[in-house]
Formats: sequence, structure tokens, C-alpha cells
Amino acid sequence: MSTLPPSQAPVTVVGLGLMGQALAAAFLAKGHPTTVWNRSAGKSDELVANGATLADSVKSAVEASPLVVICVSDYDAVHGLLDPVGSSLASRTLVNLTTASSTQARETAQWAAKLDITYLDGAILALPQAIGSAEATLLYSGPKVAFEQHQATLQVLGEAATIYLDEDHGLSALYDMSVLSIMWGVLNSFLHAAALLETANVKATTFAELATTAINVTAEYASAYAQQIDEGEYPATDATVNVHVGGMTHLLEESQALGVNTELPRFFLELAKRAVADGDAENSYAALIKQFRKPAA
Repeated sequence: MSTLPPSQAPVTVVGLGLMGQALAAAFLAKGHPTTVWNRSAGKSDELVANGATLADSVKSAVEASPLVVICVSDYDAVHGLLDPVGSSLASRTLVNLTTASSTQARETAQWAAKLDITYLDGAILALPQAIGSAEATLLYSGPKVAFEQHQATLQVLGEAATIYLDEDHGLSALYDMSVLSIMWGVLNSFLHAAALLETANVKATTFAELATTAINVTAEYASAYAQQIDEGEYPATDATVNVHVGGMTHLLEESQALGVNTELPRFFLELAKRAVADGDAENSYAALIKQFRKPAA
């Protein structure tokens, strides 16, 4: 184990896309000796100018530091780069911040274990420009002892929120996919709403403030509905599923009448109607969790 203080612990970053560059820059900004490598030339120039060491190969990059962080396009790229240098990673800690599924994360953990690589899987809930600031949240899963050993180094990537989840390597990826589901759900709903208002010549910028208010109000339902989901009881303290069906019907009809795409409101309505058919007409909207638990037909 390195005798250097945490603020000086060396780290390697493999992959210098926009996110990888941001990760390496954050380590450098906090004084960590940082080695970088990227398949294509040129992306390391600014980092090297700021003090990073450019490795001439993946092998020399991973051998330069006890902590190796990789962030590339997908897990196929991860294995394409690291499989040939697996022996060089032995007895080091590999932190994989590449987006993927929980299945891929767990399979990669098995690969790492066979090679005596200490493996942490992670997820970044932030844009590249937020890395190293209080706006960045990063999630980690895998052996807790490894996370604690390198926590001070990893903390520089997300000053306010560097979160350890569990020993299960797949949990960070599963959280990531869950958060992305919320993001796309909200964004698609906003875009559909903006398209509706465009038919009356209302600009999206005019609507944005009210849309943000609606999103914030809706977010307040999350805690209350989460408790209902965990308890398996769905009292309609705000509105029943039947009431929602009525509103959804109006939304679908409005979209049809205005010539706006109806796929999203049609999905809302069909899902709620299934809940009604399954006996949840007088329950709260949280009862629709039972529909999401079912595999698609």
C-alpha cells in the first residue's frame, strides 16, 4: 500500500472522451499525480500541459498507479483495452465508470476476481463540466474495503456526493439505469407538452418556468409513493387511478385533435387501464408499480 498521503495518491485514467478528460482534470486539480491514456492522439494535450503524464500504452498506464479509473464508450471497449493487460492489473484497484447494465457490471467483477484485480463499479450522475464540483454525484459498488482505501482520491470527483452503495457490483449500474429512466421520462413528457403548446404559438422558453414548477411538485409525490410501494398498500390520498384515467383520456384526445404525436399519452392511458382491469381503480397512482413489475407481453 502506498505511503503517500491521500491528497498525493497517484491515479491513472484510461479513456479521454469528454468525461474522461473531466475526471483526469479533477484529479490533477487536487494534486494527484495523474497518468492518462487514450486510443486516439490529441485529447491528452491540455491535460499533459497541466501536469498529467501521457502513457505510451495501456499496459504502462495501468502499471503507473495503484488506482486505475476507466471511462470509455461501453464494456466491450473496457474489455478490449484491459483484457490484454489483465496481469498488469493484478493487485491493483480498478474503478470502472463506464455506463452499462448491472449484468455487465457483475460479469466484469467475475472477470476481475479471476485475475486478482480489486474491482469497483461506478456510475456518474453528472455532466462532464460538473465533475469535481458540488453538483456531481458518483455512485460506487463492490468491496467496501477497497472503496474506503481510495475514498479520499475518489472524493475529488464529486465533492458533495461520493456514495458507496453495497458489495453487490451491479448496484451502481442498476441505480444509474433507474435514474436514467426518470430523466428520459421527465424529458419526453416536457417535449410532448412543449409540442402541444407550440400549436398555440407558445414558445418552450415561455413554458419552461411553469414546467419546472410542475416537475418539482410531481417530485414531492416520490417519497409518499415510495412508502406505499414498500408497504404494498396504495391508499388514494390524492387521486384514484380512475381519476387519472379521465385526465389521460383528455390528454390523448387533445393530442389527436392538435396533430401532436399520441404515443406517449396513449402509453399512459393503456397502462392505467390495465391497473383498473387488475382491480386498482380506487387505489393511488402508486399501484401502477404492479404493472411495471410485469415483463412486457
